[in-house]
Amino acid sequence: MRVRPEANGRQSEEAELRIGWFGLWDAFFAVSYLVTSVLLFISADSGLGHSLAIGALTLIVPWYAMLGRRPMIEKTYGPRNLVFAFGLVLLFCITTTFGLIGSFALFAVSPMLIMSLPMTWAVGLLGVVNLFPLTLVWADGADVWGVLAISLLSFALSILLGLWIKRVTQQSKERAQLIEELRRSRERVARLSHEAGISAERERLAREIHDTLAQGLTSIISLIHAAESRMRDEPEQAAGHLSRAGQVAKDSLAEARDFVAARTPPTLRGGSLVQAVRRHADGLVAETGLDVRTSVHGQEAPLPMPVNVVLLRAVQEAIANVRKHAGRARGVDVEVTFEPDAVRLLIRDDGEGFDPDDAQGGYGLRGMRARVAEIDGTVTIGSRPGAGTTVEVHIPMEAARG
Repeated sequence: MRVRPEANGRQSEEAELRIGWFGLWDAFFAVSYLVTSVLLFISADSGLGHSLAIGALTLIVPWYAMLGRRPMIEKTYGPRNLVFAFGLVLLFCITTTFGLIGSFALFAVSPMLIMSLPMTWAVGLLGVVNLFPLTLVWADGADVWGVLAISLLSFALSILLGLWIKRVTQQSKERAQLIEELRRSRERVARLSHEAGISAERERLAREIHDTLAQGLTSIISLIHAAESRMRDEPEQAAGHLSRAGQVAKDSLAEARDFVAARTPPTLRGGSLVQAVRRHADGLVAETGLDVRTSVHGQEAPLPMPVNVVLLRAVQEAIANVRKHAGRARGVDVEVTFEPDAVRLLIRDDGEGFDPDDAQGGYGLRGMRARVAEIDGTVTIGSRPGAGTTVEVHIPMEAARG
């Protein structure tokens, strides 16, 4: 089975965290070994037995490094652990047999047994290593009662120390897992944020393309068809339609360049929202010959550019729908109302209309709703078959003031 590089990376990071903490235990073991060695060197014993005690104690170091350290770090149990534990007990017994002061090594041996074995096995071997020095004292004919209390206390402290070290290693492992989960969560949040940003940008581009290029192309096609139908009998009107088509193409090109650069629409540069609305209404008159009535109510107030853009795009979409779907419409009303607490835009036609319950609206209406919702506004669409269509956009003045 092939393991993904990310999984290998996570496992290596967790191992590094465990190994980093385990260095503290290594230091404790080293100090225990050095203190026991010094005590053996300065003891009154000498000769072969003294050398055997020091040799057995020293063998514990490579025995631990080769067999015991890795299972302790990885928290694994198996035959290797038993071999290490029994060998450790044997070396400890040899050390204390030839140098009773070597029993000081219990401070290192006891935690190693608890960390390398299941608790039942560890307690059994702890009893052996703690009672072995007591057995040597008893065999030597000395008083064992004073040593017995020390041995029992050492046995209890050994278990407590081993359990504490085991608990700390477990907490270290859990902390490493929490850190890893936090890292994964951050990566997931970053990925979702990136995907959300891509989705939002795609939605913005789709709306801009629909409100500029698509509507411009629709106008150009309508003007060219009108010019073709009048080319023979009314050449002057046909030329006017072609001229208007060329102007729409230029405006659409400018709009495309501007939305790619996220700049202000050309119709809003150097003019107000009302002026831009009138220009689009005039364009509808030139293209369709409809009676388009534009009116402004209230005192016109300057609006932030994002609000102007949203309202202008709403006008463009509503006018485009009149051009495409109003059918036998004769007139269109475009009203901009500045109220004390809101700005309202209303586009009403007397065309064929539709049943809102049977039509969910195309992409243009969904895009209009999304744009207006971004600035806390609302869109209301009223229509019924044979009674025309009304589109009303309401933007609270708090949002309009930015």
